[in-house]
Amino acid sequence: MERNQAEQARILAQLESVEARYEELSIRITLPEVIADTQLFAKLMREHSELAELNEIARNCRALAAQIDEANELLQDPDMADMAREELERLEPQLREALHAARVAMLPKDPDDRKNAVLEVRAGAGGDEAGLFGAELLRMYQHYADRQGWKWELIEDGSTELGGIKESVALISGKNVFEKLKFESGVHRVQRVPVTESSGRIHTSTATVAVLPEAEDVELEINPADLRIDTYRASGAGGQHVNRTDSAVRITHIPTGLVVTSQDQRSQIQNREKAMRVLKSRLYDMEREKQEGEYADRRRLQVGTGDRSERIRTYNFPQGRVTDHRIGLTLYRLNDVLEGDLDEIITALTLAEQAALMEKQQ
Repeated sequence: MERNQAEQARILAQLESVEARYEELSIRITLPEVIADTQLFAKLMREHSELAELNEIARNCRALAAQIDEANELLQDPDMADMAREELERLEPQLREALHAARVAMLPKDPDDRKNAVLEVRAGAGGDEAGLFGAELLRMYQHYADRQGWKWELIEDGSTELGGIKESVALISGKNVFEKLKFESGVHRVQRVPVTESSGRIHTSTATVAVLPEAEDVELEINPADLRIDTYRASGAGGQHVNRTDSAVRITHIPTGLVVTSQDQRSQIQNREKAMRVLKSRLYDMEREKQEGEYADRRRLQVGTGDRSERIRTYNFPQGRVTDHRIGLTLYRLNDVLEGDLDEIITALTLAEQAALMEKQQ
């Protein structure tokens, strides 16, 4: 009991600091000298916006705590004791729930969560069936992006003649895209009877998914001398030309050997811009992987390792089920999931990460 009260007092004290900081920011962003400093103004506005939700939680917690204090005082009055006990039975669960929400909101944030994401899907083991499954995963994420109101841009179309893919890359833009999709990196496995299988045996194949936060220009500078840029004629599956000009772009980052192509747009300039965005994101992700310290510790706390070689999910067609192996979640809604209904899975993975972080803080 005493431990719970001490923990409650600690969180309330932290929330008091949050309210004070939010009030300070509310005043500073109105000052002429701050508005005139574009960089500072943008930084303070971002912090102000990020604290808005937590500030509301803090105000609610403070109000509930004050009402509980008043009810405890009324317990000393025999005429008011019964009513005070009823109030406490109502208010105390509300405060516990609000404090839990505050703890979640105050967990350390991945600085990349608010960013757009580069999604890469590649056929894995299983021949043509792996490519067909990769194409289904790509469509699944496109449907999910549509549900979220995000913008979907196909950068690299690796379609095959059979309707599968070898490797496809998309840029997804919107609010907190990386936060929602970051748990999707890894090996996705499918179990079903392939269209190409005449004997009707269940076949297992895989596709790999990588989700990278899009690098912002202020975070990464690339020396133009480190780039080799080639142009060529864009083509579709099987080599069929889709236009008559050399609009497709291939960019090679010489120091790392990374190669990015873009041929989705008819304009060479647009394809070059998209390819550069993907290249920057891959270089940023490589640098991020090297980082040590607190951020690396947080990555290890995430559900699974985030390693692209880790099998994270199985899609079993005969039983109509999807299983996420990291948290033991099984849903018998395979068709819904493939149509982009990923909310239940992504919410469960997010809650699991939050639980791991809170356990570490205790």
